[in-house]
Amino acid sequence: MSGTNVDLASLTADIAQMYRIRAFERIAVEALKEGLIPGPVHPSIGQEACAVAIVGEVRTDDILLSTHRGHGHTLVKGADAKAMMCELLGRVGGCCGGKGGSMHIADFGVGMLGANGVVGANIIIAAGAAHGIALHGDDRLVVNIFGDGAINRGPFLEGLNWARIYDLPVLFVCEDNGFAATTRSADLTAGDGPAARAQSLGIPAITVDGNDLHATREAARSCIAAIREGHGPRFLHAKTYRLTGHTAVDPAAYRDSAEVARQWEVDPIARCVAIALGAGATQAEIAKLESDADQEMTEALEYAKAAAFPDTSMAFTDVQDIGADFPQVGAQ
Repeated sequence: MSGTNVDLASLTADIAQMYRIRAFERIAVEALKEGLIPGPVHPSIGQEACAVAIVGEVRTDDILLSTHRGHGHTLVKGADAKAMMCELLGRVGGCCGGKGGSMHIADFGVGMLGANGVVGANIIIAAGAAHGIALHGDDRLVVNIFGDGAINRGPFLEGLNWARIYDLPVLFVCEDNGFAATTRSADLTAGDGPAARAQSLGIPAITVDGNDLHATREAARSCIAAIREGHGPRFLHAKTYRLTGHTAVDPAAYRDSAEVARQWEVDPIARCVAIALGAGATQAEIAKLESDADQEMTEALEYAKAAAFPDTSMAFTDVQDIGADFPQVGAQ
């Protein structure tokens, strides 16, 4: 995509959305350092194009399942930033009542079935959700996003096999940032990688530069169209890069600084901004997109900080079969 054939209005909207994701995570990291967030935060800084290009192509009634690094996916699916920030801070008004936190955000109202802190566990949940859709007989689909570390876990084989056997309407997305926590995935992955494993099960696969928003969107559209036409599951391998550590407190000393510096040069936001400027956007217009995103997420944090903590009586709500051995809080 060059500056001569780009839809500037659409690209500007994409840049604004990527800035929203980055601002949310930057502010969440700051909140964590201030002691406002219980539990870890896993930033997806550098991976924003995947969220915008892939999740942006599905409908509200489609189902999304994400990873522990799922803030961007959730925002693009339509979740409210204030409710998400309340969730991170464990406050009333959070997407899950303040009980899920960063790694387990869900918002059924926008089709976000949930993030998942267990690597690969969302794959079999996605297969189950897709099977439910198939039995229902409508044209919805499931988008299931997981990291490259997940392909070495059992649920990957189980979920993809089930989806292929029953031709389920699910798009499996391997958001490959090159690292399984602090280890390079390539050092622990036999064979030709994610796409080859999907193809070995008979699932058509596309590998794409996940930092190229246009290419990733075109690949996602192709996969989604095939799934809606009833052709069964598809697999999208999006190669990207995590510019931060595994968590907000991980200094990522296991990576060479020159490597990270090179990756900043192909950061998806910077790439899209360069295209937009070449197509006629001004620096002032781009700066406003970034400042608007910062203001929105700063306000979201202030809103969350002002929200109350849940009452202790809420501890055993949303829990199934707690039994007589676990009485309600405050029971006499």
